[in-house]
Amino acid sequence: MLRTVIIDDEPHARQVIRNILELYCDQVKIVGEAENVKTGLAIIKDLSPDLVFLDINMPDGTGFDLLNKTKVKSFRFIIVTAYEQYAIQAIRKSAIDYIMKPINANELIEAVEKAAL
Repeated sequence: MLRTVIIDDEPHARQVIRNILELYCDQVKIVGEAENVKTGLAIIKDLSPDLVFLDINMPDGTGFDLLNKTKVKSFRFIIVTAYEQYAIQAIRKSAIDYIMKPINANELIEAVEKAAL
């Protein structure tokens, strides 16, 4: 079971991710959500997730800022964003996958399957 956190400043995007995971991804247990870098860092520290769905642009910084501030990378992550120009940076940070918004359910499911390997 992958203990999972969703970090995205858009409530609708968090809900879409949550719905797809709950309907199609039995290997995932959503343990928390956050809407920005600050609360994302806190929830990662408090909950020690296995998997993080991470937005890039948030009001108080980027998903990459969050990754840089995380001292111990005990989790894998999937980028979910509306911006394609960050894909190379995501690869260099070892993202499992890079999903473009609007979110395609099949792409999200395939990304979770990669994370579960």
